[in-house]
Amino acid sequence: MSTHVQKPGWFTVNVLNRTIAWLTRRGLSVWGSRVLAVRGRKSGEWRRTPVNLLTVESDMYLVAPRGHVQWTHNMRAAGGGELHLGKKAEVFTATEVTDDEKPEILRAYLKRWKAEVGVFFGGVGPDSSTEELRRIAPDHPVFRITVTG
Repeated sequence: MSTHVQKPGWFTVNVLNRTIAWLTRRGLSVWGSRVLAVRGRKSGEWRRTPVNLLTVESDMYLVAPRGHVQWTHNMRAAGGGELHLGKKAEVFTATEVTDDEKPEILRAYLKRWKAEVGVFFGGVGPDSSTEELRRIAPDHPVFRITVTG
């Protein structure tokens, strides 16, 4: 398994993420933004982070553009969580997608958010070949989301 991680800088953590989370908590989705709440794998406490919810056909996905970050480890352990938009919280289960299933999901994600997250994909974009997308797939966890409540 890949251990690829691109840690966010000060501006992302303290300005960008906080601004997106603040807007999302007030019910304003910024290009599909949600606040992900997932239980910490060690503490059991709720951990929250802004994410981009991707819908492809009728399936929903969470993609980790920065790689195997804390929320992805927590998601594997918890098997689900909550997606918040304003006062609405959707409880969900999560199933990790195999690397072979990822290329078209990554392509759709990059079509939607390349301007925001493209730098984390090593020059691979929505118009890249399936082989190029398959090459970077292990570095970017993807979870299929099933809303349960």
